[in-house]
Amino acid sequence: MGDKETLRVGSAVRRRRRALDLTLAAVAERSGLSVPFLSQIENERARPSMRSLQRVAEALETTGAELLAAADSARVVDVVRAEEDTLAAGPGVRHLVRGHHQLHGVELTGEQDAGGECQHRNDELMYVVDGAVEVEAEGRAYRLEKGDSLFLSGGVLHRWRATRPGTRLVVVAVADHIEATGL
Repeated sequence: MGDKETLRVGSAVRRRRRALDLTLAAVAERSGLSVPFLSQIENERARPSMRSLQRVAEALETTGAELLAAADSARVVDVVRAEEDTLAAGPGVRHLVRGHHQLHGVELTGEQDAGGECQHRNDELMYVVDGAVEVEAEGRAYRLEKGDSLFLSGGVLHRWRATRPGTRLVVVAVADHIEATGL
């Protein structure tokens, strides 16, 4: 089994566990593996040995081969073209990634104002494609111009607003359904 297959098996494990309506704790109890290790497998931060994969598969009432086959189908290469409006989520908001993945990306265009403060569980990156934005984070104000980026770790209270007409901001974040922890 190559590294790619091993790394991508996490999404297949997560899908199967959720289909059976099992918690990580239940799979840990059934497999004899730890909850943190299973979480790392699901988040594709750990590579299970063939023996560990088999233990997970048995706990999920399947086989290692079936999990690997599902992992192969989990690979995605998807181009989102600028002219596609199928990913629009409202005026001035366009998703940059289709589906439900570990990575979430949104392009915000125009006089967007996020209003009140927000706080996300996971890390986030803001990149100004055009125009300018003002971001307030942890009590400090940051002015971002075209080409600037700002990283916010999970849990940082923040708000932002466009300060120039035609502003385009790209926000990339670890999706909320992923339990992101320090490595």
